[in-house]
Amino acid sequence: MNSSAMDRIHNPLTIADGRAASSFLGNADELVSQLVNYFAENVMPCQALPSEAMRGDVTEFTRRCLALAMEMLDKRTTPSEQQLVALRAASAQHAREGVPVGTLLRAYAEGFRIGFELVVGQVTAADLAEVVAGTRLLLRTLEAINATVTSAYLDEQRQVAKEHQTGAQTMMSALLSGHGVGALTRQTGIRVADSYQVVALMIPELAEEHDPRVDAQVVARRKLRRVQAALADAFASRSLALLSTNGGTLLIPSDEPDLPRLTGDVLATISATSGVELTATLVPAPTEQIPQATEEAHELLELVRGIAKPAGLYELSDVAIEYQLTRPGPAREHLAGVIAPLATHPELLETLRTYMATGLNRKATGRRLHVHPNTIDYRLRRVSGLTDLDLTTAEGILRARIALLADDMVHTRGAA
Repeated sequence: MNSSAMDRIHNPLTIADGRAASSFLGNADELVSQLVNYFAENVMPCQALPSEAMRGDVTEFTRRCLALAMEMLDKRTTPSEQQLVALRAASAQHAREGVPVGTLLRAYAEGFRIGFELVVGQVTAADLAEVVAGTRLLLRTLEAINATVTSAYLDEQRQVAKEHQTGAQTMMSALLSGHGVGALTRQTGIRVADSYQVVALMIPELAEEHDPRVDAQVVARRKLRRVQAALADAFASRSLALLSTNGGTLLIPSDEPDLPRLTGDVLATISATSGVELTATLVPAPTEQIPQATEEAHELLELVRGIAKPAGLYELSDVAIEYQLTRPGPAREHLAGVIAPLATHPELLETLRTYMATGLNRKATGRRLHVHPNTIDYRLRRVSGLTDLDLTTAEGILRARIALLADDMVHTRGAA
């Protein structure tokens, strides 16, 4: 050991006529007890710790931190990496236990504050230089502790998240395939619900993904992370998901009273939070029927995409007619054939579609097509003459709507 190191060991911080600053911390056992009681009463999340944890882990760790503080004062030095090993291990343990990192940092800061007040309560004007030196040591020590705690905590949290994600994906794959999940439940610790909301989710491409000035993959991954974070927040990280940058499948437990259900409003909130206009289709199902429900949900999503529905949440009841018309058969062909004569008159077909889209408003139809309302009347009469659709009756209007929808189905999904 060189002479400068020896000088530090034998040159403790002193105040109040040369007394070692560490001596004002009093009896170590009494101070540890005082600090532990303070943490239990004032650092709120600590109150949730079992009493044996307060007596054991917290007390022992407080004792170690006090020893570091006294060595800092007596040797005028900050903790070495070796001395911080125990701190790193404890921080990792707290991360696994779910103790917030802010609680840990506050506890260390509060502990040092209490000790600092015990020391500086005895200083005089003659102790200014020593107090300044001690304060600098204190700040450097807290800096080292904060860096160690935060680094260890985040490392462990990432590992826990990775383990949970792997387990969740394994469980999700088992549920989607219909395989037994009993052993996986024991292995992953993930509860299998009795029933789920089975959701097919579409994540649209953003304009930025087509910007040649940026990396499209980076933009897409950032978009996905925002969606995943919004979903985790909405469902308390208890939903299961297999998602890519274009979408995927969600399983949301539906037998937990405290867990929100996916509704149109909830999806709108998730969209607003993530900055992505999401489209989803939902099929409720008991756990054993998840494979069939997943297939149905994605079939519905393809339908919603095919008929250009706006972003939002859809169930079968929302698109029941469209869904039935996607089933190939003579009924669909017959309905589509009602407006087949308009195929050679595109201006009439466009007029009929626009007239339906504007809620049977002649003037609005004329404005959209940039023609006089009288021209709209003339075209609608020609539509009736060519198709035998009486657009002056409720039945004729309903037949026209269904015929247009059937025609869409034939042309967007194929006649077969």
